[in-house]
Amino acid sequence: MGSGDLHLDEVFSAARRIAGLIRETPMVESPGLAAPNGTSDRSGAPRQVFLKLESLQNTGAFKVRGAANRILSLSGEESDRGVITFSTGNHGKAVAFVAHHCGIPAVVCVSEHVPPYRVERIRALGAEVVVRGASQDEAEAEYFRLMKERNLVPVVPFDDPRIIAGQGTIALEMLRTEPGLDTLLVPLSGGGLLAGVSLTAKLINPDIRIVGVSISRSPAMLESLNAGRPVAVEERETLADSLLGGIGVENRYTLPIIRDNVDEHVLIDEEEIERAMFYALAEHSLVIEGGAAVGIAALQSGKVSAPGERVGIVISGSSVNLPQYLEVVRKFV
Repeated sequence: MGSGDLHLDEVFSAARRIAGLIRETPMVESPGLAAPNGTSDRSGAPRQVFLKLESLQNTGAFKVRGAANRILSLSGEESDRGVITFSTGNHGKAVAFVAHHCGIPAVVCVSEHVPPYRVERIRALGAEVVVRGASQDEAEAEYFRLMKERNLVPVVPFDDPRIIAGQGTIALEMLRTEPGLDTLLVPLSGGGLLAGVSLTAKLINPDIRIVGVSISRSPAMLESLNAGRPVAVEERETLADSLLGGIGVENRYTLPIIRDNVDEHVLIDEEEIERAMFYALAEHSLVIEGGAAVGIAALQSGKVSAPGERVGIVISGSSVNLPQYLEVVRKFV
């Protein structure tokens, strides 16, 4: 699946379909991120930075967009069978939320690495949670087993055109609000978010620059891009636990879309994530999860090679472990 396989009208259709279940989240300017350089290296015009606050989305993360587009596309027979997914947390919560709204049974498979607070938040939304394996790939294997055993309908976290189109609605909103954006910074894990945003943005403006931001402790997509095929990576403990996990051993969509539409990749370490999380709190009174902070971190660290004149950063979620979050904050106050 490349640029020719997902049409812009599918993203507009997704936007109409999911409108009753999502919020059009705000974009706020963040002068503190522009201040270190002051002006753009390219034209001398003041550089502006905008944050797209998917941290304020229903369920606390962007994932509800793709989940809603997939589930609301089910037939009556599929809805009666129920749905199943695997997740590191946010997608599972989104599936549980949408399924509950639609009266559809939902099963969410997670690995032992998914923090207990994320598991409980999924259960609280009415889904059955199955904990299996030491990695997302092992949780995915259990998902496949249960899907066949119970005849459930799959709602995958990222590698599905309807999921990708749903996440692409973020780019529609960003470019409608700030049509002059020339660079987008987007968190990267399995790639549903980056695939949807990059492909949609490029269809609207082929010259826009897309930067994918991964964590150095588990850059599954980046390793897969380098290998030219899906590869497994070790899942190590990280503040950005929502970005853990592989891209799926049978990845068909997000890998080629990202290969064809993303201009630059950046790796972020734990200290940079901490600093970015605190920046969001101190400058904008925003509580954001580690995985959502990586775009800010990429700009703060100077790792983006040509950040452009008007930069948009996707702040993907706000699901935090409160004790861990407070430890981060205490380092800076």
